[in-house]
Amino acid sequence: MKQRFLAWCRSEAVLCIALLAALLSMLFVPPDAAYAGYVDTGVLLLLFSLMGVVQGFLRCNLFRVLAGRLLAGEKALRLICLLLVLLPFFLSMLVTNDVSLIALVPFSFLVLRLLGEERLALRVVALQTVAANLGSMATPVGNPQNLFLYARYALRAGSFFRVVLPLALASLLLVGTGALLCAGRQRVQVRFETPARIASPWRLGCYLGLFGLCLLSVFRVVHQAIPAAAVLLFLLLFDRPLLKRIDYGLLLTFVCFFVFSGNLGRIGAVRALLSGLLEGNALLTAVLASQFISNVPAAILLSGFTADWPALLAGVNIGGLGTPVASLASLISLRLYLAEPGARAGRYLAVFTAINALGLLALLAVSALVL
Repeated sequence: MKQRFLAWCRSEAVLCIALLAALLSMLFVPPDAAYAGYVDTGVLLLLFSLMGVVQGFLRCNLFRVLAGRLLAGEKALRLICLLLVLLPFFLSMLVTNDVSLIALVPFSFLVLRLLGEERLALRVVALQTVAANLGSMATPVGNPQNLFLYARYALRAGSFFRVVLPLALASLLLVGTGALLCAGRQRVQVRFETPARIASPWRLGCYLGLFGLCLLSVFRVVHQAIPAAAVLLFLLLFDRPLLKRIDYGLLLTFVCFFVFSGNLGRIGAVRALLSGLLEGNALLTAVLASQFISNVPAAILLSGFTADWPALLAGVNIGGLGTPVASLASLISLRLYLAEPGARAGRYLAVFTAINALGLLALLAVSALVL
């Protein structure tokens, strides 16, 4: 029992930290009626809806089919690396950075193994991680912090995209250049013995419709409860096993950080400290906070102390670069890489850190110009 609990704590480390932070904050601000206003239920409903739809896409093999069609045939090895890196960049805009890595990192190992180019896996996975973290910033549904900030500040699409699109374009240039430097110009043939097929076309059509409903909710055309109810009903009727695959830990993590940040906002000394830091430089404060507590909790925490949403939005997104803790997606790809035979943890972390440091410095400069 103890071993099982410790294993759960290791697998849900961020949730455990969030829960501990929430409980500690309760010592300073005991539970009262104001707690009811901490939790943003709209964000939680949207997250649930999107996670359900994405699990449906995975169940229908949508991502593997698209990736297989892009990669099959004779191509330059350099182009293969570029495609493998850009796939999570663009996919993360629609289905979040962590899901795109879960879907595409194992697929990349398969492709490189077929080509006999396993030596490239370390660099490709490190670049895929950076690409997913940066590509996800381009849309409100690309990552949880965007979804939260979009709702928290009641942003309009035009205002949101004016901040993130220049950063996303600069990121595309950075990761594309890195991918092209991964390999030489030799040509290779990619053949899949059993090409992936759409598992259930009618289900896929339904999930695409549900995804469209989620987007309408993001842009405040329909209430968040409508896609949540539709996704829940569809899963109960037709895909009940997928309910077990939804990341309820992430939803609970959000609740805990809502409580933590709400309580901190009621502690005068903490509020004064954070407000002062954010007034001095909200962009750098968001980037630094993300390095230690991850960018999603940083967005939730700091949003209660600043009205400078453009700097906060840019900071928590580019703040996903840096340490492996800065973005939960980085930990996912690290775990997937270490599960492969011949994985070299030290070498991977060195390459990962170098790529992240270069990307972070470059995007800080771009952010200074944009903001």
